[in-house]
Amino acid sequence: MGTPLESRETQAETVIERLEEAYPDSTISLRYSNRLELLIAVILSAQCTDERVNTETEHLFEKYGGAEDYANAPEEELAEDLNSITYYNSKAGYIKSSCETILEEHDGEVPDTMDELTELSGVGRKTANVVLQHGHDVVEGIVVDTHVQRLTRRLGLTEEQRPEAIEQELMEIVPEGYWQQFTHLCIDHGRATCTARNPDCSDCVLADICPSAKGDSEVDLASGEPW
Repeated sequence: MGTPLESRETQAETVIERLEEAYPDSTISLRYSNRLELLIAVILSAQCTDERVNTETEHLFEKYGGAEDYANAPEEELAEDLNSITYYNSKAGYIKSSCETILEEHDGEVPDTMDELTELSGVGRKTANVVLQHGHDVVEGIVVDTHVQRLTRRLGLTEEQRPEAIEQELMEIVPEGYWQQFTHLCIDHGRATCTARNPDCSDCVLADICPSAKGDSEVDLASGEPW
């Protein structure tokens, strides 16, 4: 039986308050200068560190200016330009196909709705949410990446497994005004303290309200998954 909604709402508010104090400058770490660069950077960031993506996009964004450049590039050449990124062959295909669609159906502009964004190749709700929030100033959901999945399950804010289901639960308990910032706070804390393996519970600002840290929850701290 899950934790009552009211308790999880209170828990979420406390988490936000403490993490805001711990990470006052928390924000997106991907580097970009326009909506297309943001879209491409987020596609590349799947199962890859933002640090690595930022290193690669520095030269990528110099070589390719707009959607037409990516759409017209040979896929093999684009893949070679991304060869230090995880799954670079697949991601090259996603980027080329997405830019073709952007040119053909959106007059060369990155679309500004969830439905249109998720119709692009390689773009799911997570990527679409990031582009909407940071490219269009539209917040209609919560970005659920691996850090958000891990932290919210360890904290008992959700028992769901799938990112889409986790997002829906979080939207019920996280105040709407914090939907965007909640993700950045979780990412910062996930990188600094609540790591996937060997989390530093002894130096965690959430330890006293975290059932995983107290050992009250049947959660494997190494993975964030049930035993």
